[in-house]
Amino acid sequence: QVQLAESGGGLVQPGGSLRLSCDVSGTFSTIKTMRWFRQAPGKGREQVAQIYAGENTWYALSVEGRFTISRDNAKSTSYLQMNSLKPEDTAVYFCNIPYQGQEYWGQGTQVTVSS
Repeated sequence: QVQLAESGGGLVQPGGSLRLSCDVSGTFSTIKTMRWFRQAPGKGREQVAQIYAGENTWYALSVEGRFTISRDNAKSTSYLQMNSLKPEDTAVYFCNIPYQGQEYWGQGTQVTVSS
């Protein structure tokens, strides 16, 4: 079984920064892909970033240049560094990994960007 736990959310002013973490625990071998999604109030869940085992990354256009995804394989942790935050970035942020044919999700962490 694989468990994911996000942390690092909070309230930040526009233009500020936050760093989210996703800790993976349980029984697993190599995790190839780690993803971050978000869901704003009244909207569907959207993918914002992805990192592959070879460190290649992908970003949604709405966050490219402001968000950076990274991973620490030794700690089985993914990070999402979010800079120049905007009110429209307000959402619950979830980490996700596809593993052995299943999708695993964390419980989410709230990010609120407001003055």
